[in-house]
Amino acid sequence: METTSLSRTVDDEFASQTTYLDTSSCGLLPRRTVDAVKALAESIATGSRSGAGDFESVDAARAGFARLAGVDADRVATGSSVAVHVGLIAASLPAGAEVLAPEGEFSSVVSPFAVRGDLKMRYVPLDGLADAVRPGTDLVAFSSVQSADGRIADLDAVRAAAAAHGARTLLDATQSAGWLPLDAGAYDYTVTGGFKFLLCPRGASFLTVTEDAQRTLPPAFAAWVASDDPWNSTYGPVGRLSPTARRYDEPPAFLSYHGAEHSLALLGEVGIDTIHAHATGLAARMRAGLAGLGHEVVPTESTIVAVPGLGGREPELARAGVMVSNRAGSLRAAFHLYNTEADVDRALDVLSS
Repeated sequence: METTSLSRTVDDEFASQTTYLDTSSCGLLPRRTVDAVKALAESIATGSRSGAGDFESVDAARAGFARLAGVDADRVATGSSVAVHVGLIAASLPAGAEVLAPEGEFSSVVSPFAVRGDLKMRYVPLDGLADAVRPGTDLVAFSSVQSADGRIADLDAVRAAAAAHGARTLLDATQSAGWLPLDAGAYDYTVTGGFKFLLCPRGASFLTVTEDAQRTLPPAFAAWVASDDPWNSTYGPVGRLSPTARRYDEPPAFLSYHGAEHSLALLGEVGIDTIHAHATGLAARMRAGLAGLGHEVVPTESTIVAVPGLGGREPELARAGVMVSNRAGSLRAAFHLYNTEADVDRALDVLSS
């Protein structure tokens, strides 16, 4: 998509009234998404529909995510949060299994394993993750992009090390899906929260499971929606589960999925390659400007920019209408398709004062 077309799309779909650089916390909702959520809420409020929403929207969102993730929709399960998806995987591991993760990894990626108490948790620096995989490692759980500072994992090296030692891989793509190309089929499991760079309402999340991993992942949270014939499985135990990853579905938050369908369609229209080039270019401009102000920035080519020790200036920026976040003491800014060079310059101007 050309720059002029992207700008026109942004003008049509977004209505930010601030310099919004906090997509790592929550993405802006497109107008089409807001309209879809409003329409469903209104129909529920007036009693003009039967039920709380349409499974067609859930399946459209599933298909939209599958296209972005490079997998067939049959490998995608829908849910409400990363922690629930990870909890399902954690419950499937045998006692004593070793889970390897980066130090400082996002809590939802590691806590479901840690709270079991009977798994071997091992944490290493992110840049040493691939080298730390060993014959006794059962699962490597990590984010493609670190929430705290935007560092990108060495994805190829981790996958190769895991394959060499027979370990499964669990990738959290929450901070990358929507701007960084994703090949979900290259990992045994991926989990993605939809409310950040996928621009979905909170309450939509996605789990991908390879066909091989599906053989050993029990559908422990199975409900009637996981059935091969949902509408004839609403009472009593489910007779037959779906033969696809839909058997891992949670009952959907329809308001979220009615919106998610449209957010994912928008990202597909714009194209992840276009968003990647645009957002990483803005992040590079921000890093250069911060360096010019004498600040040491976390080195990465991510769309997320982090400045250690500068998190305390977040309230000052917010008062000036520049929305960023304070994570682990770092000032964190994140760029997406709706940001511009003027946004970068406004943030730098406030920080220079």
